[in-house]
Amino acid sequence: MRFPPPFAAMLLLAAAIAAPATTHAADGNAHQFGFVSIEGDPMPLAGFKGQAVLVVNTASFCGFTPQYKALQALYDRYRENGLVVLGVPSNDFGSQEPGSEEDIKEFCETHYDITFPLTEKQAVKGRNAHPFYRWAREALGVRGTPRWNFHKILIGPDGAPVDAWPTATKPDATAVVSAIQTVLDLPNS
Repeated sequence: MRFPPPFAAMLLLAAAIAAPATTHAADGNAHQFGFVSIEGDPMPLAGFKGQAVLVVNTASFCGFTPQYKALQALYDRYRENGLVVLGVPSNDFGSQEPGSEEDIKEFCETHYDITFPLTEKQAVKGRNAHPFYRWAREALGVRGTPRWNFHKILIGPDGAPVDAWPTATKPDATAVVSAIQTVLDLPNS
């Protein structure tokens, strides 16, 4: 059966309106993404279900690199309660992470005694950003978009985005610690 052109166009328009919307990056949760560990092993975020994850894009040669110390302290303090700090080395800002994975790991362990997990070096901004960061940008808007190294994104135990803080907000700032305590269902101190 052939329909006259205007009627066919209306049918196509009605079908397009009734069709399910395309999936956006903000759909789902962080557990749909994965990284590769700095040692080269798969690191699916689904492996952190039930834990809060503070995802931080890091760099070894940045003025904010000393934040590693406070990140490690947070990890030590709340690890038993379900917090994972996840360092995501990136060379996106000022080329401040130029080394190899081996260089980055050695730097973190030697200078800051880092024991929390690190990923392979990743792009965190622009079109080549890791899918997690594209999702965070859509889910949290400007707050989820790294503008420099040591941007922090908190993911809840269910994989939902909770909040994000810019570089200048220290890992032990009251807002960050309070949000971590809240998602871990701990009394605020």
